[in-house]
Amino acid sequence: MSTMIHQRVDLARAGANPAAICRVPSGWAVLADMQFLRGYTILLPDPVVASLNNLDRSQRVEYLCDMALIGDALLEVTGAYRINYAIAGNQEPALHAHIVPRYMTEPEEIRRGLPWSYSKEIVDATMFDHERDQELILELAGAIQKRL
Repeated sequence: MSTMIHQRVDLARAGANPAAICRVPSGWAVLADMQFLRGYTILLPDPVVASLNNLDRSQRVEYLCDMALIGDALLEVTGAYRINYAIAGNQEPALHAHIVPRYMTEPEEIRRGLPWSYSKEIVDATMFDHERDQELILELAGAIQKRL
């Protein structure tokens, strides 16, 4: 089965994924398509598997540690006060983790909820833009690499 996750990993391997931040031991850190929360990142596994349950114990540890390491980098670079982590795989049936910085500047009623509480209009209003987000990608890559 080929999913969008497979396609994004193939692009990252080829150096052709403009949202790729950097390679980590378990896969690829990439900025999410939607940047309504600056720095919203996805961890793509490489190789792609269906779910966390398809990884053996050491691979699980590596993947989950990479998630937290990316979260540490996001805290450093973005000034977020907290990081939300989520693995679902319901729409794209391949493992990928959402690593979402949260900000004190968010409206309180939304800040206290899930990042998916934002309206579609807000989410769609700030999509990934390579030119705008290039500096963020470079800063995150540096913050991640120094932690590896």
